[in-house]
Amino acid sequence: MSHSQHAHAASHEAVHDASHGSLRSHLIGYALSLVLTFLSFGAVMGRVLTPRAGLVLIVALCITQLLVQLVFFLHLGPRRGQRGNTAIFACTVFLIAIVVSGSLWVMHNANLNMMPMQSLPAGASAGR
Repeated sequence: MSHSQHAHAASHEAVHDASHGSLRSHLIGYALSLVLTFLSFGAVMGRVLTPRAGLVLIVALCITQLLVQLVFFLHLGPRRGQRGNTAIFACTVFLIAIVVSGSLWVMHNANLNMMPMQSLPAGASAGR
């Protein structure tokens, strides 16, 4: 291998390792995940909030937990080594949203267009 090929391989390896995070970033993500999990658990088990406020807090903590998982463990972000993962993730989320919303739309329209069923008492025949 020539010197330029070695230099290219070394630079690619450095970018590849940087895009997968360091031990420090994994430990930060782990600590944040634990804190968010314990906060969620405490909000439910402590019963210090009204049900509505508790739900809002749980949803906010859930979204925060999702972002922590995506950034620290799935390595999604705007950096050069992470753009491909981020683009694939965005496309996947978009396709899932299309499938779920399309399915809900079809089921809703099927429900609206169904013929009403007559409720018959138990033991009654349909020929009466």
